[in-house]
Amino acid sequence: MMKTSFLLIVLALAPAFTFASEWNLDLLMHDLAAVRSDHASFVEIKSIAMLDKPVKSSGELYYAAPSHLEKRTLKPRPESLTVDGDNLIIARNGQIHRLQLQKYPEIAAFIDSIRGTLSGDRTALEKNYKTSLEGTPERWTLLLLPTDPRMQKVAKEIRIKGERNALNSIEIIQADGDSSVMTIERLTRP
Repeated sequence: MMKTSFLLIVLALAPAFTFASEWNLDLLMHDLAAVRSDHASFVEIKSIAMLDKPVKSSGELYYAAPSHLEKRTLKPRPESLTVDGDNLIIARNGQIHRLQLQKYPEIAAFIDSIRGTLSGDRTALEKNYKTSLEGTPERWTLLLLPTDPRMQKVAKEIRIKGERNALNSIEIIQADGDSSVMTIERLTRP
């Protein structure tokens, strides 16, 4: 009787074990690619060696697949960063700056780490990063390590955490030891 109960428990759990062992980066990318647009709030804490205390900002994020991303900082000062394709528009202090990302490869690599993750574009991620994935579909961590020597001088690693097809946090450890952690809370469900 005891062997039968144990066998039933093992058989009942077998699909969960099989799913967990088969879940991988391709499946995560597929789940993320299914999200065509999203809206979230964020709180970002930047730790900078030159400053006595961390800098905190908050605002909203907007994403529209495959390449539109907006970061609207509301506190402590209004500012917006909008990426659309290869264009970056920065609005701050009443001034607007337009940049073409192809002229700024390090900035483009940072942006592509987030945009590539949101769009589920593994090829875009692996263009600039060595990727590794830990966890389960319910709670995962994607580690991005820069492969380009120029980018390695800027960033040591980017750690993106999430649940299913939603990002919960983005942590950037810079090569100089400074860091930022952005916590993200989805406001709309796709």
